[in-house]
Amino acid sequence: MKKKLSRSKVVKKLDAEFSRYIRLKNADHNGYVKCYTCDRVRHYKDSMQCGHFMSRRFYATRWLDTNARPQCYGCNVHSQGRNYEFALNLNEEYGYDIAQEILHLSRETVKFSTLELLEKIEYYKVLNNEFNID
Repeated sequence: MKKKLSRSKVVKKLDAEFSRYIRLKNADHNGYVKCYTCDRVRHYKDSMQCGHFMSRRFYATRWLDTNARPQCYGCNVHSQGRNYEFALNLNEEYGYDIAQEILHLSRETVKFSTLELLEKIEYYKVLNNEFNID
């Protein structure tokens, strides 16, 4: 019999699948991806992370793909995400002030059930398996 995962472990698994999805979605056919805020290019597995414009502490936007882009470790960790540059790049990419939209959305209170989180894990697993990159 399979042991039931704790909610924190489910969130951690979802974060991992979502991070992999964001990095793969933005990678070239060889798996190389550009940091969204400094243009450093690395393999998606090599010191590249899933950076968020609005912090992961906001569940309303934690797994929103317009809020997440690949970032190098330096930008995401040492430079606290370089939020200003992140916002400017998002607005340029989308052609309007999407950063403001994401900011407002992040302030909404959302509560995902464990079942909903497990469904999101399966969703991102399917998407990740469609990429032919390793």
